[in-house]
Amino acid sequence: MKNIIITLFIATSILLNAQEELGYQVPKKELLNLIDVDLAPTVLRNSKNTVMLLLSRSTYKSIADLSRQELRIAGLRVDPERFIGSRTIYYNKVELIDFEKGEHPLIVEGLPNNPQLTNFIWSPDEKKIAMTHTSDSGVELWTVDVASRKAKKLSSEPINATMGSSISWLKNGKELLVKLLPKDREEIIDQSVIVPTGPKVTENNGEKAQNRTYQDLIKNPTDAKNFTQLSRSEIYRIDMDGNKSPFLDAKMYRSVNVSPNGKYIMVSFVKKPFSYLVPYFRFPTETHVYDLEANLVKVISDNPLQEVLPKGFMAVSINKRNIGWRFDQPSTIYYVKALDKGDPEMKVPFRDALYEWEAPFNQNPSLLTKTINRYAGVIWGNDLYAIIYDRWWNSRNSKTYLFSPSKPNIPAKVIDDRNYQDRYSDPGDFVTQKGKYGKKILALEGNKAFLLGDGFSEKGQFPFLDRIDLKSDKKVRIYESTYTEKYEQLYDYNFIDKKLSVRIESKSEYPNYFIRSLGDKNSLTQQTFFENPFKNLKNVGKELISYKREDGLNLSGILYTPEGFNKDDPEQLPMILWAYPREYKDKSSAAQKTNNPNRFLYPSWGSPIYWVTQGYVVLDRAAFPIIGEGTDEPNDSFRTQLVANAEAAIKAVVNKGYADRNRIAVGGHSYGAFMVANLLSHSNLFAAGIARSGAYNRTLTPFGFQSESRSYWEAPDVYYTMSPFMHADKMKTPLLLVHGEADNNSGTYPLQSERYYNALKGLGAKTRLVMFPKESHGYRAKETILHLIWEQDQWLEKYVKNRKPFLKLTKEKPKG
Repeated sequence: MKNIIITLFIATSILLNAQEELGYQVPKKELLNLIDVDLAPTVLRNSKNTVMLLLSRSTYKSIADLSRQELRIAGLRVDPERFIGSRTIYYNKVELIDFEKGEHPLIVEGLPNNPQLTNFIWSPDEKKIAMTHTSDSGVELWTVDVASRKAKKLSSEPINATMGSSISWLKNGKELLVKLLPKDREEIIDQSVIVPTGPKVTENNGEKAQNRTYQDLIKNPTDAKNFTQLSRSEIYRIDMDGNKSPFLDAKMYRSVNVSPNGKYIMVSFVKKPFSYLVPYFRFPTETHVYDLEANLVKVISDNPLQEVLPKGFMAVSINKRNIGWRFDQPSTIYYVKALDKGDPEMKVPFRDALYEWEAPFNQNPSLLTKTINRYAGVIWGNDLYAIIYDRWWNSRNSKTYLFSPSKPNIPAKVIDDRNYQDRYSDPGDFVTQKGKYGKKILALEGNKAFLLGDGFSEKGQFPFLDRIDLKSDKKVRIYESTYTEKYEQLYDYNFIDKKLSVRIESKSEYPNYFIRSLGDKNSLTQQTFFENPFKNLKNVGKELISYKREDGLNLSGILYTPEGFNKDDPEQLPMILWAYPREYKDKSSAAQKTNNPNRFLYPSWGSPIYWVTQGYVVLDRAAFPIIGEGTDEPNDSFRTQLVANAEAAIKAVVNKGYADRNRIAVGGHSYGAFMVANLLSHSNLFAAGIARSGAYNRTLTPFGFQSESRSYWEAPDVYYTMSPFMHADKMKTPLLLVHGEADNNSGTYPLQSERYYNALKGLGAKTRLVMFPKESHGYRAKETILHLIWEQDQWLEKYVKNRKPFLKLTKEKPKG
């Protein structure tokens, strides 16, 4: 097994520059038993919910899987030997349930040896399922016949699955459009053996290009050549006997979409010039429509390179965007264009316009409606009813409109206008159904539609189904979950049969799928019977606790206590606080309770819940709102609010008598890691911290980060104040830093942890840096996960659980 290098600092002079050569470690048995478990299958259903596909996979990849050759180019991570995403999740077992036949899950036969299956797509008539299998030599096309439950390989011709959709059904259900590797492709160039012929040169002509800190970009001409070879494909038609015929010549295709009536094919493809500043999805892109004989019908758009956009989160291109087919019409496309030149600073009554254009595109496009904020999505219904959404980041405002596509002269009617962070007022999502052309459209019963809502409220979470009259806007509640000890998720509704598809779970009951009939009997029929793989956690205590910040703001979190913990006569235990800061523009939304204590207790790889079995009390998903109302931005008082959130959470648990005030750890991942470093630098609340995959120097993300839209030059004090790196001299608390060496998340370069560790080490802090080979922002290899749990357990045991009390910890007001 390959070794990983772990940089270790211990606050003693003799080991000041020590490093360990340490192999992957395995945690103690009690923890290992919670990590090394099989996952329940992923569920795919047909549109009538009569057939269910159960897809099983390995819980983790192996470090050998992650060690395959990987090219990181233009925002993609690709396996250059097999032409598919190098981090793709594969399934190795497929089962089918036919509820009309009353069958239990039956294994699909005829799958390949060592199956690595993905890209599952139902055929238009839902009698077959297409999928891909990634063999050692490349990506293959396979299908499953639903009736016989037999799998069949259609083609061994290697598919190019590196970018966008790789397989698409034709309307007849007897053929697929498939992106195959071109015959004239060139070999990928190994850059390690290339002798440079000159420098890399980029130049700006004075335009402002304020882009986020993207990773995995094209860095040199060889990268550009390799990207071209990785993304080029030819499109073929392949029938159910495996016969293939060429359809479109080689290009760098991103997407292939068949019109609802099956008569037209819309494709988009990337072209040169490429960029060293932005990923592939901002490269020049053309969108074309062809007929079934591969004749070009229309060039829909020809969008240039988008290196330069106006400033702000709501900035967009001035060109056509969000191009797609109207699912309620035979062959009409729609697209969106900005009315404000894509510039959020421009004052206009409407930001975006929605257009339609009917094939064969002999007429000019026609305007359908406009949105006040930036377009955020559309649900097509029919000529009379369609739903369109918009959103505006700065105000956190979202609007839902009703409009009639056949009456574009009538302005869209706003039927919901709210702060999208206000979960209590969320009206829910519109129910969709398979329409005339086999696509998902708005489910309509005359002029009535249906909404499925999460149902968060001050009293708890009670998901609901509403019927809304689209003429009068009046709503009638058809169903509301009444569970107080369970959680019932509503995810589909068939108004003809009056049946709700639901998933029910509790703290100790694994989530399973049911059909709830809303007729006279209001019956509940169980569809799946997944077992609880975490029975060792069955008797762990779990509750939602509420408490107040010092300014009176209501906060909450999920509190876990060990099995057998006596709440009437509690013992003060070591505590772990785990959180993730979120920004808000109003206090009322920030104070809402959006954690449900009745959700199944599921310890994912990044969870702190494991340690409730080791004698810790754990406060997970603790609310850490950062609020900026009116003209104030949340980050203007980031540190002050951060410390206040932590103090309130600790006080709430300590006052219950559950936690030892001197033995409290804080942990977080990504922006949560950033939180941890700030808390340890600017308060004396914790015995130790765990910070995974974070960013610690905000000057390295100068054009904004997380929810901060201002640049460093607009708010230098904010960037300085919020950067733990700038305050490394204040770190007096042991800090475990963890990072993936291949982190591709915007802003969280591995360099962030490496430089922060060097600063802490140079200033004499107690810290340890663990860099995981081959891992990205989230960790995938089993060896990594086991070692991560081991590292965290060792750190907690040393600096928290077995910490000898020497000083009562108190809050220290942050400076600045």
